[in-house]
Amino acid sequence: MRRRRFMGATAGLTGVLGLTATATACGGDPGDGDVVLKLVVTEFADLVGGGSVEQFWNDVAADFREINPHIRVEVSAIPYRSTYEEVARMIDDGNAPDIAQLYMFADFARAGELYDANDLLTIPVLSDFPSSIAAAGEVRRVQYGMPFVAYLQTFFWNKALFEDAGLDPDTPPRDLEELLDAAQALRRAGVEYPYGLALGHDDANGEALMWMLAGGGSLTDPTGSYTIDSPANVWTFTWLRDRLVGSGLTGPTAPGDTARHDLYQAFAAGRVGMLTGDPFLTGFAEESGVGYGTAAMPGRRGASLSVMGDASWLLGFRQRGNQEHIATFLTYLFTEHHNVSTFAERYRLLPVSTPAAQTMGESDSPENRRLRPFLDELPAATFLPAGKVSWATVARLISDGIGETVRPDGDVEGILARIQSDADTLDRQA
Repeated sequence: MRRRRFMGATAGLTGVLGLTATATACGGDPGDGDVVLKLVVTEFADLVGGGSVEQFWNDVAADFREINPHIRVEVSAIPYRSTYEEVARMIDDGNAPDIAQLYMFADFARAGELYDANDLLTIPVLSDFPSSIAAAGEVRRVQYGMPFVAYLQTFFWNKALFEDAGLDPDTPPRDLEELLDAAQALRRAGVEYPYGLALGHDDANGEALMWMLAGGGSLTDPTGSYTIDSPANVWTFTWLRDRLVGSGLTGPTAPGDTARHDLYQAFAAGRVGMLTGDPFLTGFAEESGVGYGTAAMPGRRGASLSVMGDASWLLGFRQRGNQEHIATFLTYLFTEHHNVSTFAERYRLLPVSTPAAQTMGESDSPENRRLRPFLDELPAATFLPAGKVSWATVARLISDGIGETVRPDGDVEGILARIQSDADTLDRQA
């Protein structure tokens, strides 16, 4: 029964990490009487660079053991696409990890597989997590997910293309009408993708949330209920369909068939004027020598007040009963702030805890300078609802259906209502 429940979920890090891969083996038994902690991490370095994630964690484990010689941390790295399902299989096989780094976790919490965060970290350590991010790690008001690093999207524009189109290269659009004006100018200048709208990939729920926020809506209300078909969201996707897509301002490929990774490559090639992007896009652009700017997302009534956020969560599993030793390792990880800031800088992600963010902010490395605009937006970010048991399936419903709303004959209200109805049903069943 547990296998069937877990296998319905898929991981949800938005962006260029969405490629399928197969899992590596995990395990190992203590041979020297030491306590062995099994740590499962998500490997994505082959997609974003920065060196092996597994090696990073092995280095952390080695440093930890110098301080705690009786605890050995065995690291197993599983490719991004497979991590959630492999951990579920390990649990079913009675071989659960002690700690795992995942992007979704609500099913595990509901099944009673996880320690809550208060079992593992002290109040002073927990208080280092901004409340908005800590809340995203809750399932039914209990925090299970401990945020390690975060991921945000923001607005990018190509400065050279702006200048060629007669636009001020240092002044991005501040609201949707100015975005529309800029897109029209870029099209007149021959830009292939005046605005790059990526709604054709399996993490399109993140792009959808960016636009919902820009239009004054969101995915959920303060109580956690889904608001997918809210009047604000209907307005936003109708505006996209009629004003941006319908006016031919989103390029030769229908947004519902456009993948984010393809747009990133096109932006790096100087073919995209504007789009939403994440820290990984900075690498694409700078490796290609593209001059770009980042700014708050243009919104319906001025700049959007929030951006989409997602997090990588560390989770402690109950099956092997190593609560004390899990707590020792996690306390070391979060109190030695260079662990988090080094990981974030290496993989173009954002440190979540306040001390780690301060440590990173004090560095003047080129990578940190690129990440500062994202760090500035982190406190006000709206995170994907990873703590909702239904979210894994609802995220897939949004990603599969949202591109249909902006097709020329797209029934915006009907499509959003259908997704809303399905989401409500899943929420009641969770």
